[in-house]
Amino acid sequence: MGSGSFLKVLANNFDVLAGPLISLAYPLYASVRAIETKNPVDDQQWLTYWVLYSFITLFELTFAPIIEWLPFWSYAKLFFNCWLVLPWFNGAAYVYDHFVRPTFVNRQIVNIWYVPRNEKLGKSDDVLSAAERYIEQNGPEAFEKLISKSTKSSKSRNTKRSILEEAEAENRAKAERESWDENPFYDKNYRY
Repeated sequence: MGSGSFLKVLANNFDVLAGPLISLAYPLYASVRAIETKNPVDDQQWLTYWVLYSFITLFELTFAPIIEWLPFWSYAKLFFNCWLVLPWFNGAAYVYDHFVRPTFVNRQIVNIWYVPRNEKLGKSDDVLSAAERYIEQNGPEAFEKLISKSTKSSKSRNTKRSILEEAEAENRAKAERESWDENPFYDKNYRY
């Protein structure tokens, strides 16, 4: 009779016991392991999980008065967290790619034909002035390297457009490198 009542209590409180293990303990362990590996895929999986977990927590905090009336909420949350956490389902990546990313990541459309006016000259910038700015910022060797890369790919794309796109990509990469160099927590000598 004693073991039967223990199993009944265990079955009635399964969500309370398994919830923290599935929602917090295992993801915490897996996140630490992911940090220690060099594979970016597992880092993305667990970062995605923690983003979704924080959304679930915010949802619960916001709608607590309504949720307490739903007797099945704790079990639904447990099953949903299992689907997010377990690598067989890859639920975190699915939810992030199909719901969170389209909502929060603003896909900007860049109009490459927009040419801002140059206040000094009173006329609009063109490809030549953009190239001159690029040479001033990065040097002639970087520009020649950019031209050689673009001439190889010019068979399939418009040359002016590809040069400008690659120049912008180079400038973004350079700015990102400079921001990492200024970060006091970034150790340049640490091998990832």
